Amino acid sequence: QVQLVESGGGLVQAGGSLRLSCVASGSIFRINAMGWYRHVPGQQRELVASITSGRSTNYADSVQGRCTISRDYAKNTMYLQMNSLKPEDTAVYYCNVRTVVTPNYRDLEVWGQGTQVTVSP
Repeated sequence: QVQLVESGGGLVQAGGSLRLSCVASGSIFRINAMGWYRHVPGQQRELVASITSGRSTNYADSVQGRCTISRDYAKNTMYLQMNSLKPEDTAVYYCNVRTVVTPNYRDLEVWGQGTQVTVSP
């Protein structure tokens, strides 16, 4: 089993910043990739940013230049620093982790519970 604990969401005014965190724990042999997705009711869940074990990053066009994804590999923790937030960034943000787990070394994709980010005008 793998558990994800997200934190850092909240209410912020437009132009403000938030830092989301996601800590992965459990029977983890290796984390291949981690990412943040967001979901607005009535819309599809979309990728915000992702980072691989090789430190390769990918960002949605809508957040490019405003967000930075990073990992603390020793702590199995991922961060998303979000700056210059806009009302359209309002969504539930989900942590996603693609792992190899013990004892069978099988691939496992895990989703967090989500953390609400609300940006007021």
